[in-house]
Amino acid sequence: MELPTPTLPITGFTATPQRHAQAAIEVVWARHLDEVRAAQRLRYRVFADEMGARLAPMAGTPPGHDADVFDRFCEHLLVRTTDDDRRPGRVIGTYRVLTPWAAVRAGGLYSETEFDLTRLRSLRSGMVELGRSCVDPDWRSGGVILALWAALAEFMHRNALHTMIGCASVGMRDGGHVAASLWERLRQTHLADVEYQVRPRLPLPVDQLERHHEVEAPALIKGYLRCGAKVLGPPAWDPDFNTADLPMMMRLADLPARYRRHFLGR
Repeated sequence: MELPTPTLPITGFTATPQRHAQAAIEVVWARHLDEVRAAQRLRYRVFADEMGARLAPMAGTPPGHDADVFDRFCEHLLVRTTDDDRRPGRVIGTYRVLTPWAAVRAGGLYSETEFDLTRLRSLRSGMVELGRSCVDPDWRSGGVILALWAALAEFMHRNALHTMIGCASVGMRDGGHVAASLWERLRQTHLADVEYQVRPRLPLPVDQLERHHEVEAPALIKGYLRCGAKVLGPPAWDPDFNTADLPMMMRLADLPARYRRHFLGR
């Protein structure tokens, strides 16, 4: 895989590096291939080593990296540690962001491999796709993901983008009952309006699973919901990652006032 170096800026977009309030970490956009490789190594450790995902090797990518055909079109947001001299350390959190223009060059969105997104056509010009979100196990206290979200909100605002979509994963080591129960709950409380609902290409067979369990949403999904996100439809089954993937959409216009003040200072 070859990526342009640097990957930023993209014509028509700005992405200002962010500093987090904690001196121990910084939030930056990857500008060179070695920084993207660091994010891919973190993704591999989380998805393959920790979660047991079966990751297909990508030609030209070193072993121990999670990479796919969309990476070269995406912007990669990183949280990394810093030392006293403000030198960059290891990557402890990451998101990848596929902008509308980059999605055209890529031939579509990653989410389209799992869902029919026809009903989102009217949003495309201001819609970005978020994906491959992960945080190092030693840094999952919440501060890292909040730092990532603050940088994402700033990026969206500066570039006049209004909608974020992506797949939020729920593990299926229990056979899918937790995921089915979570969908049963969320479809009653956080389902998007019908004009934005989408269909999975490989549906999780929720009708064959137990849907009555009292379950708590994973921390990432819970955070999305607090920020005004909606679920766009029933989950898809991703056999390679052994997850149930919920299609989710978050619009800046739906961001509650307290989060708007926190992320955007207004």
